[in-house]
Parts: sequence; structure tokens; C-alpha cells
Amino acid sequence: MLDQIFKAYDVRGVYPDPLNEEAARRIGVAAGRFLLTHPQVPGGDAGKRVVVSRDMRTSSPSLQSSLIDGLRSAGAHVIDVGMCDTSVIYFAVNHLDCAGGIQTTASHNPPQYNGFKISGPLAQPIGATTGLSDIKQIAQSLGEHDLSAKSEQNSCERHDVWDAYREHILRFYRRPAKTRQPLKVVIDASNGMAGKLIPKVFEGLEGLEIVALNFEITGSFVHEPNPLVARNMESTQHAVRKHGAALGACFDGDADRCMLTDEQGRIIGCDHLTALLCGHFLKHTDPTDNNPIPDAIAGSNMVLYDLRSSKVVAETIEELGATPMRCRVGHVFMKHELRESQGVFGGELSGHFYFRDNYYADSGAITLASVIHMLGHTDKSMSALIAPFQKYPTSGEINFRTDDKDAVMRKLKDRFTGKAQIDELDGVTVDAWSRDQCADLPGGWWLNVRASNTEPLLRFNAEAKDAAVLDAVIDRVTQSFGERDHGH
Repeated sequence: MLDQIFKAYDVRGVYPDPLNEEAARRIGVAAGRFLLTHPQVPGGDAGKRVVVSRDMRTSSPSLQSSLIDGLRSAGAHVIDVGMCDTSVIYFAVNHLDCAGGIQTTASHNPPQYNGFKISGPLAQPIGATTGLSDIKQIAQSLGEHDLSAKSEQNSCERHDVWDAYREHILRFYRRPAKTRQPLKVVIDASNGMAGKLIPKVFEGLEGLEIVALNFEITGSFVHEPNPLVARNMESTQHAVRKHGAALGACFDGDADRCMLTDEQGRIIGCDHLTALLCGHFLKHTDPTDNNPIPDAIAGSNMVLYDLRSSKVVAETIEELGATPMRCRVGHVFMKHELRESQGVFGGELSGHFYFRDNYYADSGAITLASVIHMLGHTDKSMSALIAPFQKYPTSGEINFRTDDKDAVMRKLKDRFTGKAQIDELDGVTVDAWSRDQCADLPGGWWLNVRASNTEPLLRFNAEAKDAAVLDAVIDRVTQSFGERDHGH
């Protein structure tokens, strides 16, 4: 059972089989023991506090209740901040000075799924390489005595952090001049936690008009709560054009990430948005301002980007006088590297954006606040702001179904060894960007191929200086990759 639900970055599975209340209690005990003995845990009573929250899925209340029972049995004092977006946990762990936090959620998965996202002290991510495997081992070793231990001696309290969370998010937003027309923004909550987040944080802001889509929280979804899939963006795109909005935003189920469209309803690539936001977060702010945006340049000037991003991202970072850092895909790696480097900001193609002034964690709300701030203080449209970064044609992520992922990647590496730059930071990256010729292909391109952790899929991304070269790379390189999978 546990083998099926412990993943690389979180716990996740179909409810009630294999993920159910018994498993949730077992995970609560194991996570409690791990978090309360973490070497960076706060001293005194803070070292026993664990904050929990949940999303809107119908199975979340009962799973969270069992999780809380397990945490209390492990000796934790539990603080329940209620139903909220996942990024609230990152804030609450720090705001309430806790040993860690756990959100009950299955993020963008369909309604029959659920799971747990676990954070350690200071909201540091707990993934397979940073403690999740240890929690799994503890959970597997628990006997009946451990699971039946009484938890009455350790309390559980409810705490409302919405006012403090709103104040934190709005540090990244300044209202535009009163002479401007209100900025109209379409927001699709995907029937997820953005349906609570947006009213709590953004409604009523002077200079902002929200067109709300799918804000109803029912535990079911009008469309899949995954904005990375183009068809799930269609309602946002249509509403932007219908209402003449300046921006469109579609959130995933637990609202820790969002995808944006410009005023014409065209989807904005997250790497292009990373490049745009770099300039924003690398600027000094006026410390005498009544509502300053955090001065992100006070730390290092490192900016992180995931290795699938367009070349324009690193080019932009360097042009701004900052230092680009190419990073593995996945929030555990991005958060760790941002914290270690004390970097300013980081962006990932998945729609996760990471902020030094948000405890080095990701936040869909801060992403939205930052972009509407930028739009509110310029005469340019969103399409005009993003256009300078749309320099090179890209493939987007293409998935191929194959039974021997390792063999395909070995052949790819062998094919281009000595003919292009190759690295294996995450999968296999082949870079012929500065070459005139590369094997049987012209130069001026790069590609990355990564293996899925959970499915027989290879994930392919490529970019070139020229569309014809890109087409040639896709055609000739992927011939041996297997059948193209159109469902991902």
C-alpha cells in the first residue's frame, strides 16, 4: 500500500484504495516522528508544533482527521489552519514558527485522488531525497501499538491565518494611480482552492476588477484542474476575449501555480514569464514607500530556471547583471537551490514560481500579484511586455511512450557525444546552440530528454534559432523514441 502512494515529491493515490484513513494515520505518526526530531526544528514548544491544512476534495476532511490523530500520537501539537491553498502552509510554518507542515491535497489530479505535501522547518520541502523516504520507512515499521497510542495529551487547535497571509501576499502588489481604469483580470479557479484564495486576498483591491470563473467549491471539477493541459485553458482564453480583459489566469487544484494568458487570450510560456519577472525582482525598491515590494536584491543576485527553459531566460538574467543558475526539474530541487544560493527568484515550466521573500517557496498568489502590479504600472499590454522574450521557436513538451527509457537515452547520448555539449543534470541535455553543424543536423539548437518517474514515458523539449531547424531536430531525433503520447 505505502509503496504505491509514496512518490518522488509527495504522497499521492486514489481514495480509498490505496490511500485511506488507515494509511493517513500511519503517515501522520511517521511524519510527526520525523519532523519533531529534524535537526533544524525550533526549540521549546515550537519544536512540537506542526501546522496542517487541506484542499476542497470530498475525501480531504476524513484523511486530514486521521493524519492529525497520527501526528498527535507522535507527540505533535497540531495547528489546523483549515481549507486553503497549499502555499498557505509555507507561510504558516514560518509565521507560526512550526517544526513543519502538511497539506492534504492531490494538486491537479482528478477528484478521486488525494495525498499529502509535507514541509519541514522553514517550509523546506520534504521529498524522497530530503526525508520522504525516511518517513515511508518509519510508516512501514509501525506496529499496532504505535498506531493505537492515545493522542489526547497532545492538543489540536484551529488558527485563522488569512489576514496575515493576505498582508504577506499584498507586499508584492501596489495599487496603480487613481487616474487609471481598473485592471480587468479573468481568473479561472478550476473549482479548486483559488475559489477561496482569490476572494480572501484579491477581491476589493482598488484598481482591480476580477471576472470569476469556476469559483464554486464542490469537490468536483468543471474541467481538469491542470492548467498545463491546453484544453483546460480554453474557458480562460474565451473569457479574456469576451470581456476585453488585460490578463487571464487559470489556477490548478491546490492553487500553488497558475498559467497566464495575454489580453488576446494567448497562453504565456512560463519560461517567458520567468524572463519578464526577472527584471521586476532584480529592481531596487524605494524603502520609504508606504507599501514597498520586498527588496529582493538584498540577497544574492542569483536567478534560477529549470533546464527546459528557453535560452532567452539565461540571456535575460545575464543582461540584467545577475547570475543564472540552471536547475533540475521539480519543486524540491528548485527550493533547495534557491535557499542554498540565497537567490532572488526562480521559475519552472510547470507554472511554479519561487520567491526569496516567500521563504524560498512557490506561490501562485504572489505570481498573480506580481504580474498585476506590473500591468498596473505600465502603459504596455501583457502581449507587449512578453513579446521581447518570444525570440526562439520551441517544441513544447512532447511525450513518447517507450518500454526502455534508459536504452533510448543511452543511444541519444552516444549519437551526439563529441559533436555537441552533453550533460546529465536531469535526463540528457544535448546543446548544439553555438555550433554550425552537429552530426547530420545543422547547429543552433538544444534538446532535453527526461524519463517519467511513474510512467513508461520520455519527455522531450527542444528549441532552435530557426523554425526549420527545430522541425528537423524533432523529426530526426525522435524517430526511435517510440509512439507519441497525446494524452500528456
